[in-house]
Amino acid sequence: MNTEPKSGRARARTREVLLAAVQGLALAVAVLPLSVLFLVLALVSVAFVPLGVGIVTTPPVLAAVRALADKRRELAAEWCGIRIPSAYRPVPAGANPWTRTLALLRDPQVRRDVLWLPVDMTAGFVTALLPAVLLFYPFEGFAVAAGLWRVVAKDGTYWYGFVPVTGQPSAFGAAATGAVLLVAAYRLTPRLLTVHFRLTRAVLGAGQKELAERVRVLTETRRDAVDTSAAELRRIERDLHDGAQARLVAMGMDLGTIEMLLDRDPAQARQLLSQARRNSVEALEELRDLVRGIHPPVLAERGLGDAVRALALRLPLPSEVSVELSGRADAPVESAAYFAVSEVLTNAVKHSGADRLWVDLHHAGTTLRITVTDNGRGGAAIGAGSGLAGVERRLGTFDGVLAVSSPAGGPTLVTMEIPCVLS
Repeated sequence: MNTEPKSGRARARTREVLLAAVQGLALAVAVLPLSVLFLVLALVSVAFVPLGVGIVTTPPVLAAVRALADKRRELAAEWCGIRIPSAYRPVPAGANPWTRTLALLRDPQVRRDVLWLPVDMTAGFVTALLPAVLLFYPFEGFAVAAGLWRVVAKDGTYWYGFVPVTGQPSAFGAAATGAVLLVAAYRLTPRLLTVHFRLTRAVLGAGQKELAERVRVLTETRRDAVDTSAAELRRIERDLHDGAQARLVAMGMDLGTIEMLLDRDPAQARQLLSQARRNSVEALEELRDLVRGIHPPVLAERGLGDAVRALALRLPLPSEVSVELSGRADAPVESAAYFAVSEVLTNAVKHSGADRLWVDLHHAGTTLRITVTDNGRGGAAIGAGSGLAGVERRLGTFDGVLAVSSPAGGPTLVTMEIPCVLS
């Protein structure tokens, strides 16, 4: 009764061993040589940074190194269930080339990626190739026993591992050695592939210090998000109490007075009816404005691009909006991006002295990028009490970044980036 389950487990184990060997061979042949190429490119690019050439080539080269490292992280999780943490520091796209390059070179995770490349092309290559060698090398011993040594032996001796094959008895010894290696491969091959990814994690994985810093940043952004939400609720309560609620109460009082005056003083009742109607219109308008402040209907119905276009139409300055979005982001991301753009545009209208605004929205890879440009007097900065500081906190909730370029005399360029995917 146990024959079928045992045979099933044996077949599953055999498939696991073969798959580990093939995966290790694929890493060694197809992926690991890229480490050599990227290491050379990285070293050359960094060496040319002092000459100015490296500031152009280093960012894309390091981006390619990161892509290779991320792919290895993905394979480690998919093939062996090994998670390799990373803690890259965000680099705003609006930064100038020098600042961007220096920020990348100072990132501990980027430096760890580069240091991983020589390990990957040496010890990593060996540990990736070893599962395939251990599994397939025994079959050479079987071929030797079948007479291969007679064809390829030099001076009558063929070495199979540590076994000198000079005749058929020693050829059978090579086959016995191959059988021992095959048994070892059956037991060890998947573990050897795991050793490769553990070595990768030891060199490539973020340390506790970087992860602790990442947790600190996430904790701060979460606290900011909670504080912002609480402040938003208080604002809504205040607006309701001071605006629409007060008008509705007044309208109710007017309607009560109208009931008493309807028979005694119809003219006065008609005046109060007119006033109640105006109060109802104003209360409805305030409620609509409040709803737009919470979540604009056009944002929910038409998406971020059309919502920003509608926002620009209400500005007192002429504005140009360019949108290149192939789909829609998640609702919280769209809402954060919309209100961030709204805050930046409001600041530009109030403080920049500009007479024209430009807004550009596009999505590339996994990043939503928004730029707001004005031709004002410049001097904008992120700081305490600044509206831009609030925008930075809002974006930080979603791992977004804010960059501001605003030299004296203008123009001002505000760049916002939010990691997200579009549906």
